[in-house]
Amino acid sequence: MGFEELLEQVGGFGPFQLRNVALLALPRVLLPLHFLLPIFLAAVPAHRCALPGAPANFSHQDAWPEAYIPREPDGMLSSCLRFAYPQALPNTTLGEERQSHGELEDEPATVPCSQGWEYDHSEFSSTIATEWDLVCEQKGLNRAASTFFFAGVLVGAVAFGYLSDRFGRRRLLLVAYVSTLVLGLASAASVSYVMFAITRTLTGSALAGFTIIVMPLELEWLDVEHRTVAGVLSSTFWTGGVMLLALVGYLIRDWRWLLLAVTLPCAPGILSLWWVPESARWLLTQGRVKEAHRYLLHCARLNGRPVCEDSLSQEAVSKVAAEERVVRRPSYLDLFRTPRLRHISLCCVVVWFGVNFSYYGLSLDVSGLELNVYQTQLLFGAVELPFKLLVYLSVRHAGRRLTQAGTLLGTALALGTRLLVSSDMKSWSTVLAVMGKGFSEAAFTTAYLFTSELYPTVLRQTGMGLTALVGRLGGSLAPLAALLDGMWLSLPKLAYGGIALLAAGTALLLPETRQAQLPETIQDVERKSAPTSLQEEEMPMKQVQN
Repeated sequence: MGFEELLEQVGGFGPFQLRNVALLALPRVLLPLHFLLPIFLAAVPAHRCALPGAPANFSHQDAWPEAYIPREPDGMLSSCLRFAYPQALPNTTLGEERQSHGELEDEPATVPCSQGWEYDHSEFSSTIATEWDLVCEQKGLNRAASTFFFAGVLVGAVAFGYLSDRFGRRRLLLVAYVSTLVLGLASAASVSYVMFAITRTLTGSALAGFTIIVMPLELEWLDVEHRTVAGVLSSTFWTGGVMLLALVGYLIRDWRWLLLAVTLPCAPGILSLWWVPESARWLLTQGRVKEAHRYLLHCARLNGRPVCEDSLSQEAVSKVAAEERVVRRPSYLDLFRTPRLRHISLCCVVVWFGVNFSYYGLSLDVSGLELNVYQTQLLFGAVELPFKLLVYLSVRHAGRRLTQAGTLLGTALALGTRLLVSSDMKSWSTVLAVMGKGFSEAAFTTAYLFTSELYPTVLRQTGMGLTALVGRLGGSLAPLAALLDGMWLSLPKLAYGGIALLAAGTALLLPETRQAQLPETIQDVERKSAPTSLQEEEMPMKQVQN
């Protein structure tokens, strides 16, 4: 008897599992609140060089900035330059000072903003860009703040993936909650950009625990038949967080209070862990039979399943544990030791890089659309719901592999088509951006479900940690890729679409998992690639209707 048979006795989908999904909803809501926070936290409002006040006898007060600020080719006042000396305006004598310095009328000298900047506070009362003047020559530091954050997520994915396989999902989830709360409060209290960058990087490391623990902790309590519906249902909480961010950002316009608002919910999350169960699958692989037996009995009681004392005795559970116990601690090298697992790992890292790179490239770029930033964020969240329904239907009928490849291909096509749309056709550009966002979220939803099913229980967290690591590398490079528009305006979109297309092709190389039981050991994964006769001789993989 294996764990699937034990789970069938106690109920693979019932009140116990639904309560577990509800308790783990908060981390899913918190993730987009932090991951997409730079849309508001690092927003750059309209700005220009700080200017001296207009003289009292100046008759054209509204035209005063034009005496100091040059115009760009598009007719807008420059954001980063000012004239070295005031320029003459119609019906004024402001040019006298300039003429006294011998400047040519047709080539006025310009200099950077030496006295700081003035910002338009109509949309944001305060952001990190206005707090520390992260504009013009310093705009790279503003983008880098997001890169630092995702670099922290990358490092945290490695640590949490490995440690949760060693010490348990529930214990490391507590570490993630506490660390996020403490570091988030420290970020909100930052007194310098350096302090902010460091604390946000560490916050990203803490939040990585949510990204790779929550899904497996839900999945390992579910039977095969209900994995898909529970996975898609759980992912809707992310969508809720995306839309909630639009509301919170609209109501709170100061970046410190905004950061505080998205961090404080970690406090009730810590309390909720009292009712979150540890993975019985993981406990059995570690030989902790008593704890696994206790959780299984609790699951049976909540699900209203009458359990036979003989079939679910501690001795029966011990026999299952004996077959699944891991003698050697898991490591990332285990993901590459055997041929099939190595093939899965290499393909997964390419897919996850493409999913993250394209998703965050689309999500963090809300400029050039007809809507304001709040409306765009709300629409980007709302469009995810129908695409999640599409994922649910597709993974059940077309399978995980084709769904993963198809959603990435849809992302690439939306980005590619947007390149062909002229800049004055903002309506079409908005529609394509929304479609691309929907497909990229569908690819993200599928990636979590698909990857969790590919790796065996003994290495599931480690595998998720590896893919999350490479995925967050893609997420950290996405904000920096936006700076490529200085070389060619369309280059960022071309990069996002090209990487998504590469990931779509790679996804087709992965095995299908639609009707397969979750593998428990490395041997289970390798047997799938063995000849049919050998599979039947050793241990047939059970197929069930999804």
